[in-house]
Amino acid sequence: MTHKKRKLNNFYFLFILVVSIFLLSCKKEQDFANRKISFNSDWSFHLNDSINDRDTIGTSTKWRILNVPHDWSIEGRFDEKSPAGYGGGSLNGGLGWYKKTFKINASDSSKVISITFDGVYKNSEVWVNGHFLGQRPNGYIGFQYDMSPYLNYGKKTNEIIVKVDNSKQPNSRWYSGSGIFRNVWIETTDKLHVAQWGTYVTTPKVTAENASINIETRIQNQYTSSKKATIITTLFYNAGSELRRIKDIDQNITIGANTNQIIKQEIEVTKPVLWSVERPESYIAVTDVFVDDKLVDTYKTNFGIRDFKFDVNKGFILNGKQVKIKGVCLHHDLGPLGSAINTRAIARQLEILKEMGVNGIRTSHNPPAPELLDLCDKMGFIVMDEAFDMWKQTKTKYDYGNDWDKWHKKDLVDQLRRDRNHPSIFMWSIGNEIPEQWNETGVTIAKELAAIVRLNDKTRPLTAAMNPPVNMNIDEVTLQFEKKNVQFNAIAKSGVLDLIGYNYAHQTYEHHQKNFPNTPFIATETTSGLQTRGYYDAVSDTIKKWPVRWDLKFTGGNPGNTVSAYDQVQAPWGSTHEATWKVIKKHDYLSGMYIWTGFDYIGEPTPYEWPSVSSYFGIVDLAGFPKDVYYMYQSEWTDKTVLHIFPHWNWKVGQTVDVWAYYNKADEVELFLNGKSVAVRSKKGDDLHVMWRIPFQPGTLKAVSRKNGKTVLETEIKTAGNPSQLKLKADRSTIKADGNDLSFVTVDILDEKGTLAPNANNEINFSLKGNGKIVGVSSGDPVSHESFKGSKHRALHGKCLVIVQSDNKSGRLELTAKSNGLKQSTIVITAE
Repeated sequence: MTHKKRKLNNFYFLFILVVSIFLLSCKKEQDFANRKISFNSDWSFHLNDSINDRDTIGTSTKWRILNVPHDWSIEGRFDEKSPAGYGGGSLNGGLGWYKKTFKINASDSSKVISITFDGVYKNSEVWVNGHFLGQRPNGYIGFQYDMSPYLNYGKKTNEIIVKVDNSKQPNSRWYSGSGIFRNVWIETTDKLHVAQWGTYVTTPKVTAENASINIETRIQNQYTSSKKATIITTLFYNAGSELRRIKDIDQNITIGANTNQIIKQEIEVTKPVLWSVERPESYIAVTDVFVDDKLVDTYKTNFGIRDFKFDVNKGFILNGKQVKIKGVCLHHDLGPLGSAINTRAIARQLEILKEMGVNGIRTSHNPPAPELLDLCDKMGFIVMDEAFDMWKQTKTKYDYGNDWDKWHKKDLVDQLRRDRNHPSIFMWSIGNEIPEQWNETGVTIAKELAAIVRLNDKTRPLTAAMNPPVNMNIDEVTLQFEKKNVQFNAIAKSGVLDLIGYNYAHQTYEHHQKNFPNTPFIATETTSGLQTRGYYDAVSDTIKKWPVRWDLKFTGGNPGNTVSAYDQVQAPWGSTHEATWKVIKKHDYLSGMYIWTGFDYIGEPTPYEWPSVSSYFGIVDLAGFPKDVYYMYQSEWTDKTVLHIFPHWNWKVGQTVDVWAYYNKADEVELFLNGKSVAVRSKKGDDLHVMWRIPFQPGTLKAVSRKNGKTVLETEIKTAGNPSQLKLKADRSTIKADGNDLSFVTVDILDEKGTLAPNANNEINFSLKGNGKIVGVSSGDPVSHESFKGSKHRALHGKCLVIVQSDNKSGRLELTAKSNGLKQSTIVITAE
């Protein structure tokens, strides 16, 4: 009988085991317990009047209700006298207060309740129920406070207050935004749990057959007694709609009271699915913590398996394949949304860049929002994760250099631990154009930062964005420096870096292997071409350097602070778009480049000052509309068949116009005007475009690309008549009814035949019916002083953008655009 019972028990155990494995083998990501929840809704906000409010709040303080992320500066008026300056977008900072009341379940009184801020700009101070939790000067790094000792539980409410002080200006060379501009979370855990950013997953050995996965997990015990626990880590392959269990590993530990303990686990994966820019495959490690057979904590870590190196001769090698990094630099603002983070807005930016052929993002010049890195993981971008724009020596009066001594180590460690599991990150940058880079003080600091990086992550190379790594005696390089300063950059020469990071000086790239024979190359920042979308100078084949030098005030330029959209205007430290790319594409050892910049951003309106308030550097304008040079990169960086001709075809009769064409997969392009052939052009040598110079006649400009005599593509531009109508087109006609999702609606001004009116700058008024709101408007005009938060906006060269956000109710959103003298347009967006 005992033998039969044993057999039955064994059968029952095996049955339970098989069922458990089956259930675990096909899970969805949302099936795992989420120990953090959003804390974004229903905050009260007050912006101090600098004269009357001083530095206090009281019973008479007036508050308004809003959700975070929130940027109060973007709501303000452009101000020529703003202390932020035109570099900061001529938008004011100030001092703001946020508060929120909330309740915590009585059942959670024995747990650890923490609040996490992903970023607050800047100088934040936090109190809960009158108890001071802490201060964080850096606006770009996330931080967490344990609120448990000060909370009320059950029916009694709690109050959290956040003070945000961005009043000391200038503190940034570009638009920073102000406020709780990233997400906020409440995290509830057992006193025994995986610590914040507590896992570190590495893949020291990767082949097509096997991958070794090393997992370090920091377990935190906040009990006053030691605890015995079992840590089970289960590995899943993320197959998209479901998670496929690979295997698990367990470990028993005893952890002392009020201590942390790091455990190390190893898992082998056969036939790993590798992360790449074309197929950004991912895995998930789920860490379960058990005490007395009870699950007390679950922590999820996303990661990828890939093998890479930077080689002094072959450049960047990913999974055994040579890959040229075709990247862009991005500032953190989201155009008309300001600096308030929104996942869909970031995704749209990345989608536009992916269509161009971009495969790399540099987080200029600060720790990015976590959502950007999550999206880069999923979409396949090679990220340079950058920490600082300055070290101890300041660039503006009130910037981070004032906080360097006390905070730089903490901020860097937190960034590394937060970000190091992201498969999209391939290198760390410890600084951008640091003033100390030319002396031994910079070397000393660089060595300290390098030691911090390597202590926390040994798997990625370290670089710094130097301008430049070496001042060679080349006229176009020394234009920005005195001849006496022809020398090696001290940090570049010190040997502390794993990659030599070049900011500009593309004339020196071909000397890299001689200057730095043992250290691979990366162009950390390049180009700085300048354009206004849709504006064209009469002559396109002259190169203009605006301003003449970085330190000399610019007194030239065009009427209305415009810049030609032909690729002919550059900052003096940079180049045209074509010039740098021609060098980068030529040599294998040049690993790749990060162009300044992918998108226009608020502030730093080089070459101009006020009344310009946003940049001209972007390949895509502030509203998300590509400039013409976008299609040069698309013709070079993608497999798409491209034929793009410009400019528009609305000029004065007889005026000489230069017509450019970007194309690929063809031997030649023939241009026709009103059905008559103008000429056939072919790219010669390293040309990246062809050009015709012809007198304008109204009608139709047509281009035909051919290969071996066969037509590849045809495209036309027509002369537009008077503006007649508006046309609305949404990037997505169905969005989530979650209070966050966005639809970006393009407004085109057309003539009566449907041709874009390229000179139309009409004011457009917007109205919305339904459960949603208009959260942003823009035309991409760097000189516009209209509010991004209004319900009207003036178009630029026939185009405008309006952004619609859902609320938490499903239904129809009916957007209407009107303009005097034009036929109105309405579009329906569904929130579900």
